[in-house]
Amino acid sequence: LDPSATGVLVVAVGKATKLLRFVEKTHKAYIGEIVFGVETDSLDADGEVTATHEMGDISIVDAQALVDEHLLGAIEQIPPMVSAIKIDGKRLHELARQGIEVDRPPRPVTIHSFTLMPTEEPHVLLAAVECSSGTYIRTLAADLGHLLGGGAHLRNLRRTAVGRFTLGEAAGPDDCVLLPVEDAVRTLDRIDLDARQVDLVANGRPLPAWDGDGPWALFRPDGSLAAVYERADAHTARSMVIVPV
Repeated sequence: LDPSATGVLVVAVGKATKLLRFVEKTHKAYIGEIVFGVETDSLDADGEVTATHEMGDISIVDAQALVDEHLLGAIEQIPPMVSAIKIDGKRLHELARQGIEVDRPPRPVTIHSFTLMPTEEPHVLLAAVECSSGTYIRTLAADLGHLLGGGAHLRNLRRTAVGRFTLGEAAGPDDCVLLPVEDAVRTLDRIDLDARQVDLVANGRPLPAWDGDGPWALFRPDGSLAAVYERADAHTARSMVIVPV
């Protein structure tokens, strides 16, 4: 999460840490406020103001129409300079702190939903977004500002879900409950193994290929997690990678 953002952050300990990459690749959900008429260098409220625009009251109907036309589905984003992406071995936010700006190639992301709602402020809209991993909500806010003929930045960003991990079950660092390791793969397709297949996993032997794109969470008959089965080649079971736990 960004320093000023709040919400769901999935943390793993022990054996579950090797499963975090499957959690991180899943979809995310956010809610935040888009402030129109003011641009910042970080694209959010923490940055320095770089431009102001007289945009008046923002029509939510017009704004939503532009979202539906340009900012839904498979799109490309230019990462903000304050992101952690590396260009030529340097993280962008490190370059930004030095006052350096570099060209960033656009990255494909998927916006599953992007819904605007009114607030009590005429130049502020509330945005609820569900998107693929790697999406920058601040970039969506800035792009929408440009589409409306001015500029915008993001404030009060809150992540409400990481896959099936939701805000409703989250808690602060001192109060959160350590979940079973099996919960780390709750977003994956589940495969229940028989005793023979459990033995194959234990000995690093190939398993049959299953339908779908994977990965799959493999469970022992007692309900415990045995491994994650990750497809590396669609044509042969032997090229699949087993992540034991």
